[in-house]
Amino acid sequence: MRVTVGKKGRARKSAGKSATARKKTTAKKPRFSAKQPKNAARRRRRAPLANIYHPGPLIDGEATLRIAVDALMTLDPIVIPKLVASGGPPPLRRREPGFAGLVWIIVSQQVSTASANAIFKRVEANLSPLGAASILAADDAALRACGLSSPKMRALRALAEAVQFGALDLAGLALLGAEDAHRALVAIKGIGPWTADIFLLFCLGHPDAFPAGDLALQEAARLALGLKKRPDDKALRKIAERWRPWRGVAARLLWAYYRAVRQGREGMALAGA
Repeated sequence: MRVTVGKKGRARKSAGKSATARKKTTAKKPRFSAKQPKNAARRRRRAPLANIYHPGPLIDGEATLRIAVDALMTLDPIVIPKLVASGGPPPLRRREPGFAGLVWIIVSQQVSTASANAIFKRVEANLSPLGAASILAADDAALRACGLSSPKMRALRALAEAVQFGALDLAGLALLGAEDAHRALVAIKGIGPWTADIFLLFCLGHPDAFPAGDLALQEAARLALGLKKRPDDKALRKIAERWRPWRGVAARLLWAYYRAVRQGREGMALAGA
């Protein structure tokens, strides 16, 4: 203990703070406030599901598609039979795994199936023979005449440049693992995860490609599973874990189910790039 003298000459005693007092004084302020609930940091730290594709036989024809549907019925005997009963056998919808196939997918972003087919037919007719060179040679007016939006024009030109100058080997994608093929595609400006997964699914026939950002898939899952709200892409990926290694076939079933429950409503409400 020590004695000090204040301004008015009064003696004042002071003693070292007790351990309890020091703990109270040095205690950290609460990390969370009313605006930040306690589980917020926990949610931020939670790692997202890795973009890993399970290997399996390519879905390259009606026979392999039927085998995959039967396998899914065994994996999920509750939801999958419901999808098949409402939507029927899913269509194969294979596309050539080349430049034209990827152009069709880019054209299909955020438009109905009917609109996508109409625009793609104009692209094929006006830019014949369709290839990287014809895309690069076309001016804005020629591309707009096909019905292409400015973002899609930029994406097609970025794709054409990558193919023309060797940054993207479309033919070689089939020889890569699905993860590597996906990374090669999204490295091109204007090609996002949805576009890459659709290419893996419909052009390369990968059985486990699953475009979780597709709005029609999300809505179909909400209806089929009786959810209160439409799952976002992260929630849908978690739901789809039960369908590995056939998530791509489950996506086909969900699309067919969506069209059926919407009474043939045209389009897939595509999420885009």
